[in-house]
Amino acid sequence: MKNSKIRTISRRKFMGTSATMVAGVSLVGPSLFGATSKLEIYKKPNSLINGVQIGAITYSFRSMPNQSAEATLKYVVDSGISAIELMGDPAETFAGRVKNPVDWRAYYTVREARKKGTISGDQEKELDAMEAKRTAYKKEVASWRARVSMDKFEQLGKMYLDAGVSIYAFKPSAFGKDNTDAEIDWGLRAAKAMGASHVTLEHPGDDAWTQKLGDMGEKHGIYVAYHGHLQQTPTLWDTALKQSKYNAVNLDLGHFVAAGNAAPLEFIIAKHDRIKSMHVKDRQNKVHGQKNLPWGQGDTPIAQALQLIRDNNYKFPASIELEYEIPEGSNAIQEVTKCLDYCKTALT
Repeated sequence: MKNSKIRTISRRKFMGTSATMVAGVSLVGPSLFGATSKLEIYKKPNSLINGVQIGAITYSFRSMPNQSAEATLKYVVDSGISAIELMGDPAETFAGRVKNPVDWRAYYTVREARKKGTISGDQEKELDAMEAKRTAYKKEVASWRARVSMDKFEQLGKMYLDAGVSIYAFKPSAFGKDNTDAEIDWGLRAAKAMGASHVTLEHPGDDAWTQKLGDMGEKHGIYVAYHGHLQQTPTLWDTALKQSKYNAVNLDLGHFVAAGNAAPLEFIIAKHDRIKSMHVKDRQNKVHGQKNLPWGQGDTPIAQALQLIRDNNYKFPASIELEYEIPEGSNAIQEVTKCLDYCKTALT
């Protein structure tokens, strides 16, 4: 690692750099989604900072009211982000996937009540009914994925590029052990159609499955990057990386720190050539409670990691993942913009 001055960023500094962000400001007009040929008249976002591509996972905008591909693009552009990891739902609904009949918020609320042992008899019946609908819906989606054309995914990728946003990763719910080979094949083809270099998923903890996904990724020329939460250790990815050159790392820097790993920067140096993208959030370490906090308040060395990428000319993007509680009066666009400003301060 090259010698460089590693700067820490205080919360005051972080908040101060956000002065240029205006709540709910839109950098694009209504014609964004109706006439892409007119996009040239608008200012396109640019979150490539001194050689470091700052991106965002679109999960960061999950609290926003409209989750369509068009609305998601608007949130991204309004935040100043020019490259993303795209969640599956906006792309799939854009391509014509039938709507989920289950209200996922209600589903997870009742399921959580069952886990805690506080569920009522009526809620048990409600949950059973939702589970049955969910099972039937998953089969319907699998069938749709197996036959859908790639044309709409190519169209979506072009729409995003026309607005100044590239898609470097795709994260649909298509790579689990309960998914069919046709669904996995679809996910890889859709990623390629939208211009992504890799797909992401939670590390399955199954060597046979990572071997299978790596082999299928090689078939399509798309990398399969495994994400981690608190199960992350410096050796979590070792077997998968040995199995296939198309198996890769989707490091989550905040979770890595919260899991109790003491040397996140050393891990980045050791695995930089196999990291395809890195999620960035500020979490406390294991001793301090592991909470997600506004950037600059936790124990995650965000600034140092970004400077490491810059100083060593590493090529993988850093994806903002908004997971701390959004303050009253704010929204996801404003908070992602603050996180981007934090990155700008670290890198300039």
